[in-house]
Amino acid sequence: MSEVLRFRPTPRPLRLGTPRGTSRDFRLLPRTSNLVLNSLSTKHFPEKFNVIRSESSSSPLSSSASASASKLSAWTQETSLQDHHDSPVSVDLHTISTETHFDRVLAEAQQLEDSLIIVWMASWCRKCIYLKPKLEKLAADYYPRLKFYCVDVNTVPHKLVTRAGVTKMPTIQLWKDGKIQAEVTGGHKAYLVISEVRQMIENEGTV
Repeated sequence: MSEVLRFRPTPRPLRLGTPRGTSRDFRLLPRTSNLVLNSLSTKHFPEKFNVIRSESSSSPLSSSASASASKLSAWTQETSLQDHHDSPVSVDLHTISTETHFDRVLAEAQQLEDSLIIVWMASWCRKCIYLKPKLEKLAADYYPRLKFYCVDVNTVPHKLVTRAGVTKMPTIQLWKDGKIQAEVTGGHKAYLVISEVRQMIENEGTV
C-alpha cells in the first residue's frame, strides 16, 4: 500500500507591475488639487474628520479632566459591584435543638432589644422542605439585622411546641421581648408564604 503524502501549497508572490496596455509614464496622469481631495474626504468620511477636528481643538486640561472623571466612574462602579458581591445570597437558618437553647436565644435577643424569626417545621413535612431554601434567601435580605431560627418539632420536647402555640407546619413566628408578635402559617404556595412573612416583618417595624 503506497503512502499518501500531503503538502501545504506554497503561495506565489504577487508581482507588482503595470497592466498591459497602460502607460508607465506618470507624467501623463492629471493632477488633482488639494481642494478636490479635501472635499472628497469630508464628503465620504465626515465622522473621521469631525473626530480629528474635535481632538485637535480640545485642550490638554479638558482631556485630563475627562480622564479623571472616567477613572472615578470606573472606581465607583467597581466598588458598587464589590459591595453587591459581598452581600450573601442566602443565610442558613440557625437550628434550635433544645428548650434550654430556645430560652437562651430569646434572652439574648431581649437583652439586645432585637427581634427574631423562628420557623417551626418537621422533617416529614414536604412544604417545610420546599419552603426552607426560600426562607434562607429571605434571611439574606435582612442579614445581619434580623436573625432566622428553625425548630424541628420532632427533635424538641412537645411542651415547647405547645408553649409556642404551634399546631400546623410550617409556622413562621416573629418574636420580640420574649413574646410572639405575629405569625404566618405556610399552608399555601411558597411565594405567597414568603410575601406574607416579608409583610409581617415590615409591618412590625423590626428592621
